[in-house]
Amino acid sequence: MKLRERYIDTLGKLYEYSTTVYEKNRLSQMLDSDMGYTYGSFKRKCDELSHHLSRYGIGAGDRVAILSQNMPNWTVAMFSLVPFGRVSVPILPDSSENEVTNILTHSGSKAIFVSKRLLHKVSQECRDRMVLVIDIETFETIQRDDEAFTCDGKVSQPLPDDLATIIYTSGTTGNAKGVMLSHRNLCSNITASLHAHKCTEKDVWLSILPMAHTYELSIGVLYPIFCGACVYYIQKPPTPSVLLSAMKTVRPTVMLSVPLIIEKIYRNSVVPTIRRSRVLKWMKAHAYNLLCKLIGMKLKTTFGGRLKFFGIGGSKLDITVEKFLKKAGFPYAIGYGLTETAPLICNAGVKYTNPGSTGVAAYGVTVRLLNVNPETGEGEIVCKGNNVMLGYYKDPARTRSVFTDDGWFRTNDLATVDEKGRYYIKGRLNNMILGPSGENIYPEEIENVINNMDEVNESLVVERNGRLVALVQFNDNIINWNQEGEDQFFEKLEARKKAILNYVNKHVSKFSKINEVEVMKEPFEKTATQKIRRFKYKKDSDTSSSETEGKKKEK
Repeated sequence: MKLRERYIDTLGKLYEYSTTVYEKNRLSQMLDSDMGYTYGSFKRKCDELSHHLSRYGIGAGDRVAILSQNMPNWTVAMFSLVPFGRVSVPILPDSSENEVTNILTHSGSKAIFVSKRLLHKVSQECRDRMVLVIDIETFETIQRDDEAFTCDGKVSQPLPDDLATIIYTSGTTGNAKGVMLSHRNLCSNITASLHAHKCTEKDVWLSILPMAHTYELSIGVLYPIFCGACVYYIQKPPTPSVLLSAMKTVRPTVMLSVPLIIEKIYRNSVVPTIRRSRVLKWMKAHAYNLLCKLIGMKLKTTFGGRLKFFGIGGSKLDITVEKFLKKAGFPYAIGYGLTETAPLICNAGVKYTNPGSTGVAAYGVTVRLLNVNPETGEGEIVCKGNNVMLGYYKDPARTRSVFTDDGWFRTNDLATVDEKGRYYIKGRLNNMILGPSGENIYPEEIENVINNMDEVNESLVVERNGRLVALVQFNDNIINWNQEGEDQFFEKLEARKKAILNYVNKHVSKFSKINEVEVMKEPFEKTATQKIRRFKYKKDSDTSSSETEGKKKEK
């Protein structure tokens, strides 16, 4: 390991190193805005804010929340805290007021950086408990406790195993938990990222994922700082039109994404383009590899023409889409991990991807399978390494439950492994459905089949009363919901449900055949990495199939 990697084992050392070595480099820039920093101006602003916090008694060990959309000032807020021994508490911007209240209360945050557009989510009760409420867009003080002006907020140089951040995650289970990540945890992910794909100060990043999520925080915020690179941010939600414009302007060399984004590009742009063209349809049948290469060239141009690394993580990428990306020569990479592992456990670099696999163990991480089924080769992924969290905040019982007696972290993900050490995830252990004869049924595998139907946008398979039910949301304009209650509407809806049922049951094993299809009118509720919150749909919900609503209208 190089000296630089050995030296940087805390975010304080990262801060000092990067702001010294890359002082004149540009660190960040908001598109269509003046907000942005060089590494030098970044340090001056962070130091200034740290002094301001200290004057109000907020020192090492104190928790400070950050509630904001992506912007350069988010990174400034973070680094006014962690290099000085304070603990950051990032909150996802789409959190509800109730979730924000719970996080602020549970973490005991003494101050908060918040954008004005999200200030309404901070209850008055929470504000009254705060020493400081700071507008993250201007760094002006919105509210302060003048009695706390004691100038005794002592800071300290953090040690590798000191707490750096508490990230609250409900995942897809609905149980919020505060994941305690140390400086060593986060710095180990910087090193793992470097070994997966070496970036330099010449690289240009475009950020589209929430900075409060560990995936973006570790690999999209901390790693570029380590490299001396520049990250660009967009002010609006990353819709297709906003993204296209941003990519044309920034021409990024590095992007991080979740599967849903590239899957939508494939299903909503690539597939329809081929279907509309006689030439492309002929090429699909007779020269598919060439077709993929041509589309891949066009895709890279769409992304700005300089893309070298398109990281995909957060959930499993659809294998049909991945096979296309591989043949297209698109520079995608795969990462797998959890918030609890800061996040990387496995990864496959651009040249080492293998469709269906999450790659090999990340640098510095030891991975194995626990309780392997001798017939299927499936077992739970467990890991050890400097990436594994300190534990869940104020929850020792839950912390104990996710570790084996000999100290391995249990991921709750079932997988197989091949002779090259590549892991293939089958599904979540707590999502697995036990069939009537004891078979393991993975809803994710059935959903992949459904999602590959042209008309389908997303799906979710759940078990209800011993029956497999597929909840399906169609692409826009497939169903005209304005016709609810009319005979024609129900006939069309029933025909589409039957088509899905027949198609799926021809393409899955006899144990995985679905018994019923429900059509969803509204999009599924999702996590920050666009995974569906499964716990919301295990029982019949008000958002499911509008057919019920229509029948009520008829009566």
